[in-house]
Amino acid sequence: MTHPTTGRRERKKAQTRKALADAALRLFLEHGYDRVSVKDVAEAADVSVTTLFKHFSGKEALVFDQDTERGEALVAAVRDRGPGRTVLDGLHEHLRGVLLEIHDAPEFRRFRELIDGTPALGEYAHRMWMRHETALAEAIAAETGAGADEVTVRALAHYALAAPRLAGGSEDPGAALDRIFALLRDGWGDLGV
Repeated sequence: MTHPTTGRRERKKAQTRKALADAALRLFLEHGYDRVSVKDVAEAADVSVTTLFKHFSGKEALVFDQDTERGEALVAAVRDRGPGRTVLDGLHEHLRGVLLEIHDAPEFRRFRELIDGTPALGEYAHRMWMRHETALAEAIAAETGAGADEVTVRALAHYALAAPRLAGGSEDPGAALDRIFALLRDGWGDLGV
């Protein structure tokens, strides 16, 4: 049985974390990432800088508050895919949904512009996303019976994670992602390489 105080404490932590992430995003969008300090974010969320650092490792981390959930969703896309669906089918469907949600939603457009227009955030976003590669490779290995350290499993995890970023720059990101996953599924032979 969970003690009521623990639940309240965890809710308070989650509220503080959300207040910090929301304040950071609002300030970064209004003033630009480079013009906002960690102190500005803490003040806007009505907490101390020390409290901010208890919840986030640094300024870049304030922008990517949902990273853990994204990693869990990737693994679930492999593990919980429907019957008769391949690992690639599960990944393709999940990543296509995420990509189109981000591409089509106006609120994500400003966020994406912030990331793309700030080199430090762009690099951090790429590192944060690609760090899911090991967990994804392990999930693929578990589902296929291959070793998680097998190069083909690691390659599939790597290329699947790289696909949304590559497709996101296209005029039709959904179609671009479909073409990338066709290559992952069918190989590179059609390209004459």
